[in-house]
Amino acid sequence: MSDIALSAVETASPEEVRALQDGKLRVQMAYLKAHSPFAAAKLAEAGAAFEDIRSVDDLAGLSFTTKQELRDSQRLHPPFGNHAAVDRERIVRVHASSGTTGVPSYIPVTAHDSALWREAIRRVFWCQGVRAESTVAMGFSIGFFVGGIPLAQGIESLGATFLPIGAGASDRLLDSIALLGADVLACTPSYALYLAETARERGIDVADLPVKRLTVGAEPGGGVPEIRRHIEETWQATVTESVGNGDVVPVYAAESDLRDGCHFLTPDMAIMEIVDPDTGDVLPIDADEIEGEMVFTHIDREAAPLLRFRSGDRVVVRNAPCDNGRTGPRIRVVGRTDDLLILRGVNVWPSAIQDIVTGFRPDTTGALRIVLPRPGPAVDPPLRIEVEHGEGAGDPEGLARALEGTLRDKLIFTARVEPVPPGTIPRSTMKTKLVHIAGEC
Repeated sequence: MSDIALSAVETASPEEVRALQDGKLRVQMAYLKAHSPFAAAKLAEAGAAFEDIRSVDDLAGLSFTTKQELRDSQRLHPPFGNHAAVDRERIVRVHASSGTTGVPSYIPVTAHDSALWREAIRRVFWCQGVRAESTVAMGFSIGFFVGGIPLAQGIESLGATFLPIGAGASDRLLDSIALLGADVLACTPSYALYLAETARERGIDVADLPVKRLTVGAEPGGGVPEIRRHIEETWQATVTESVGNGDVVPVYAAESDLRDGCHFLTPDMAIMEIVDPDTGDVLPIDADEIEGEMVFTHIDREAAPLLRFRSGDRVVVRNAPCDNGRTGPRIRVVGRTDDLLILRGVNVWPSAIQDIVTGFRPDTTGALRIVLPRPGPAVDPPLRIEVEHGEGAGDPEGLARALEGTLRDKLIFTARVEPVPPGTIPRSTMKTKLVHIAGEC
């Protein structure tokens, strides 16, 4: 692999990264002291002064920042909240994400922030094999979504050709891929499969299109073995996954072609801690393998800088050396902490259920819907799961019983699988919602 576009921080030693982070953290704390009432309240809550935070280890004494706190901050101090830390005239762009309440959460960006995002995304797509000669078809939304314009800027900085089509225009996307020779498709795993179904309805086999690489993200799936296999077999293309968060950096980690976890590529922009999701205790980031929730602190951010932000992403992190030369930790997302289901003390991730259901192709289409009588995480068994059987499934009820047995054997919980005809469960061009509440489906 050529290292012509590999940044120095990606191959730095852990000691070099820590020294860099400690220095940038002190500069960021001075900035927060001068500009962030939100951060000042966080420090006061911990009985600490900004000057007390001199190294990464000092962060453990501060309380976490949650997404709800950011929403409350914007509600009380509209439009950007008292964590914005920058004058309005310095904001060059605003992104937004909608939460469970449907109320948008706004993310302001300065020119400096935008330049850093562009560099982060350049690293991500270079890691995933995008080069100047690539033509990238955009299958993510290009509107307010942080995975739109910033991705375009990062891809263009590599010199690659960018096709700004976006989700919701499937026919145009398919036609443009064919006519303009796009060899890379960027989208969610759900949309990759949705697009293949749309193509089949038009008599097109996506395996015949010029796409040789899919860079997927924004939801679990690209790293789930059976889903990855399904996409790769359908498209006859390589799938690599990336991880990001709009409040932190749009995309900060990605797989290389070795596909051995997503490399954390932006340690010079944000400090990543791994904490026990139940106790909040910091786990040793340098352990060979750890599982916990990612927590981020910005060390080079002007608008909306965050201290110890709980991402809600449950991950497995490994630190074994990688043959591609990158030295940072590698991440595999297990699921969202708020998606976890607990059945009589057994933790069950929807993505693990999806992996098993997809593994039953072609007897299933891979589409499923988990239906709860009320919000989790505690659920009384059996867990109700609607599963689409395949067109050629001769015995849907027998398939359901086989699925129940496999779920019981592999994930140690009792399910009630209800087979439904193909096409019953709605498809999504963005993130697919797997868990539903009865009566709201």
